Amino acid sequence: MKGHFVYVALLMDVFTRMIRAWQVSRHLTEPLTLKPLQQALRQSVPEIHHSDQGVQYLSNAYLSTLQRHNIEISVARRGCPWENGYAERLIRTLKEEEVHLNDYENISEVQTRIGYFIEQVYNYKRPHSALGYLTPIEFQRQNLS
Repeated sequence: MKGHFVYVALLMDVFTRMIRAWQVSRHLTEPLTLKPLQQALRQSVPEIHHSDQGVQYLSNAYLSTLQRHNIEISVARRGCPWENGYAERLIRTLKEEEVHLNDYENISEVQTRIGYFIEQVYNYKRPHSALGYLTPIEFQRQNLS
């Protein structure tokens, strides 16, 4: 898929570093972010949702979904990527450890490979120094059980 843009929306639980939901799309449209938000909310409802100022996170449907669940909305200031450091680092990891190492044939392969990386590698096999070198799933089991 060289020469094509692919967008990824991810929702991370900052405490455990678990990726709660994700979506891949060839288009930067409302379903890219709304579907993973709805999926993540079926698992748990956070107190705060933080994102950048991307239009996909500021759509009426997205914001009203957060408001219906009484979730405080936090948005990084324009031009301040360090205020969204967890997501920026996650995207860097995804690019370095998966995307840049592969040449995908089609969007289906992108979805499959990125899904595998997120669900099997990032959440279950990749230790984080901030979690005492535990994986997100190990940290979650140890701290939320």
